[in-house]
Amino acid sequence: MFWIGIFWLCAAFLAYTFVGYPLLLALVAQRRKVSHRRAPLQPTVTVIIPAHNEAARIARKIENTLALDYPEDRREIFVVSDGSNDETLAVARQYESRGVRCLELKERKGKHHAQWLALQASHGEIVVFTDCSADLDRDALSKIVANFADPTVGCVSSEDEVLSDKVPWAGERIYVQLEMALRRLEARAGSLVGVSGSFFAARREICDAWHTTMSSDFFLPLHAAEKGLRTVVDLECRGRYGVVRSERDELTRKVRTIVHGLDVLFLHAHLLNPFRYGFFAVQLASHKLFRWLVPFAALGLLGSSIALHDAGAIYRLALLAQAVVHGGGLLSLLLNPGSVLKLLRPAGFFLLGSAATVMAWMYYLSGERFVIWQPSRRT
Repeated sequence: MFWIGIFWLCAAFLAYTFVGYPLLLALVAQRRKVSHRRAPLQPTVTVIIPAHNEAARIARKIENTLALDYPEDRREIFVVSDGSNDETLAVARQYESRGVRCLELKERKGKHHAQWLALQASHGEIVVFTDCSADLDRDALSKIVANFADPTVGCVSSEDEVLSDKVPWAGERIYVQLEMALRRLEARAGSLVGVSGSFFAARREICDAWHTTMSSDFFLPLHAAEKGLRTVVDLECRGRYGVVRSERDELTRKVRTIVHGLDVLFLHAHLLNPFRYGFFAVQLASHKLFRWLVPFAALGLLGSSIALHDAGAIYRLALLAQAVVHGGGLLSLLLNPGSVLKLLRPAGFFLLGSAATVMAWMYYLSGERFVIWQPSRRT
């Protein structure tokens, strides 16, 4: 009975996390039909670009930002060099005559500390955060700001768009596509629980409580929820960037991201109370906490399937299905991706993500927080 209980508990948990939650979102969205107002708006805007050793692409990023269609007297641009030991700051300072303000952290303190430094020096009513790796459309700033015409909106996320479909490692692209679909459902059901770190915006009052060692693209939507405000996604605003170059880079990126996420989640654990925060608490648990428990449920399902392989056909079929998924995933990771059927790539990405999640839990419980970030190597 013990193994039967474990089997069905783990199966139900995985089914809810991957299928049940999106279906629940769709049902709630259909019933609520939540939307928000967008209108032309020109508040003062602060654009913050943190950078560490970005000499090769900081000029392109600044040019891209200066070209954004927004009144110059209504926006300020900050580039913060986080302990760079290359020419990042020197290149950025070439644009000071065009209104770009450059700040320097001589000692590396991390991306979110760099963002905080710019916040202290800036005055915009709306704060826009964007990474060096993200290319923005000319009207992206005007479009993302237009969402704040709705007084219930505290944060706005862009949509991620991964470029270059010729790179054999396509795991990140698959993840981004699924994540964007889930965010659209969350926005229609009420509010996002996280935003795209490459390009997003927030009201300044949401930024008052700042955590210099935590992920702003996660804690700012939570701060918005605490203030009774929503986080929405603008489907017309896109942050475009290349894919992470390899499985190893993807593993490193995911471990770091999940450790940051766990840190933010447990600091804001009170938001998991559905009696106070309603459906947002369900979203936060389902999208974040449950997803980070998936590898353990998968291990429980595999172990119970092995223990029950003689207990009935359903358990043998479950074991066979898991063997196919895990075996196919390993093949996609170990062999040259170009020679592997595309159908195996999602399984490989699932295994990679599971390994990253388990490692992240171990790092988090040991006290590691990855405050000093290394920008991902992208195509």
